[in-house]
Amino acid sequence: MPQTHFTAPDGARLAYRDTGAGLPVIALAGLTRDGRDFNYLAPHLPGVRLIRPDYRGRGGSSWTGAATYTVPTEARDVLALMDHLGIARAAIIGTSRGGLIGMFLAATAPGRLAGLCLNDVGPVIERAGLERIFDYVGRNPRARNAADLVARMPGLMPGFEGVPPERWAAEVAHHYAETPDGLRIRYDPSLREAFLAAFDGPPTDLWPLFDACAGLPLALIRGANSDLLSPEATTEMRRRRPDMIFAEVPGRAHIPFLDEAEALAAISLWLRACGA
Repeated sequence: MPQTHFTAPDGARLAYRDTGAGLPVIALAGLTRDGRDFNYLAPHLPGVRLIRPDYRGRGGSSWTGAATYTVPTEARDVLALMDHLGIARAAIIGTSRGGLIGMFLAATAPGRLAGLCLNDVGPVIERAGLERIFDYVGRNPRARNAADLVARMPGLMPGFEGVPPERWAAEVAHHYAETPDGLRIRYDPSLREAFLAAFDGPPTDLWPLFDACAGLPLALIRGANSDLLSPEATTEMRRRRPDMIFAEVPGRAHIPFLDEAEALAAISLWLRACGA
């Protein structure tokens, strides 16, 4: 699928995909990922204009350095993209990092959001999940080639059950480039510096960001085996927002692919609540 680019206010050249027609839905990917995260979901969204940006430093976007790879900067980029496309309000599906950006926008630009769907993320991020990310962010995989990594994926991704080899092959192709020197990540390695700065920094209370979603159609999808979003945090989110659409996807850890039946049912209800 071809990408389009626009120029952010600071001059960064940022990539995005824009397909379909209907309710504008901006799909925000995980920390090291890009708009291809939503390739599995996209065919299941008729009547939606699906916009999938690549964050700066990822995918087809400019590498702008560790200091710029922050949630506030990436949230400003989302607003700049909306302005570029002439979109006043959009619903947001946020996977992991994307959900944090969505909550940040709910707190800082509430008039621009039509709803928020969180994919396996909330205001409490478990240390175990962060430590697992710490192990791989900014590093090339230890695999001879794509086929080798595909074969190793079930062992590298504990908590995922019944995933066919062709899905792991698609994941490897999305996130790594095969070169004569081995597999290479498709993002700026200095993202590791930005992650470490946040990882080692003081804890931040994110509940005010979640509470800022009051009044917005809200959904939460959790992988039943997630090490990033705990059952306890999920329970508290549901207590604070009893109207929140919720689905737990069995056989999935961090993160569900979003084409699972449970995820699709929740997203469909949420889109209707957003006006699709």
